[in-house]
Amino acid sequence: MIIALVQIPLPGPRRDPETVVAQSLESTRIFHQVRGLRRKYYLDSEAGGGGIYEFDTRENALAWFNDGWADWMEGRFGVRPTLTLFDNPVTLDNELGEARVKGIPVPPPWAEATADPA
Repeated sequence: MIIALVQIPLPGPRRDPETVVAQSLESTRIFHQVRGLRRKYYLDSEAGGGGIYEFDTRENALAWFNDGWADWMEGRFGVRPTLTLFDNPVTLDNELGEARVKGIPVPPPWAEATADPA
């Protein structure tokens, strides 16, 4: 699994939360069709916006973040984004109560029986 971190430095005051939600929901029209994209987390902060993308493979991530991607984003936001790709070998999912290695659930270390020292 691949995690992509996109950061968009936006000058000026922080965007209105309702506007951020409306623009983000509208953009799901684009992102729900991206091959291999499992999840996208929309980000907002005083420093700007961005997203965390979870892709199934590096190939699919690179297909989306192609040579023209940064130009397209700059056209949309008026600033050039930064992109960092990370391999994601281990995931902790507290909602499901599980750990995964390369996407496959494994016995979580916290579920191991502990010996009674007494």
